Amino acid sequence: MLENLDISSLGLMAAAAFVAATLLPAQSEAVFVGLLAAKSVDPFALFLTASLANTAGSIVNWWLGRLIARHGVDKLPARLRPDPARFAQAQNFFTRFGWPSLLFSWLPVVGDPLTFVAGTLNYPFARFLVLVVLGKAGRYAALWAGWASLA
Repeated sequence: MLENLDISSLGLMAAAAFVAATLLPAQSEAVFVGLLAAKSVDPFALFLTASLANTAGSIVNWWLGRLIARHGVDKLPARLRPDPARFAQAQNFFTRFGWPSLLFSWLPVVGDPLTFVAGTLNYPFARFLVLVVLGKAGRYAALWAGWASLA
């Protein structure tokens, strides 16, 4: 595994996955598949890096949600305030489907706000972490399996 460990590739993956999981608009799937195709890094190391960094970004969302629950949205800098329409959509989804919705935290558009909403609703961190890791790792595992079947 260490013979095919490119730290710069893993750093790129970590940055892309982290940012993609925050409320900022970004995607990490193309970076993941591109690095798999380039064969510049061990696929398992890439999978772990992507899953953990993407989960870390979701933890930031949960934490921001907790801050808002305690202090209100007005205390956040304007650039960190959630889009009201996306926030309402995520709240409705989380309220309607409850904890299983966190398994879909990997979904574009609604996934990131779901993790934020979980924080605003004071969803327990340990349960949040387990569900989000499962969802995030599941997405990268599916991408890895899809790429491997085509390669």
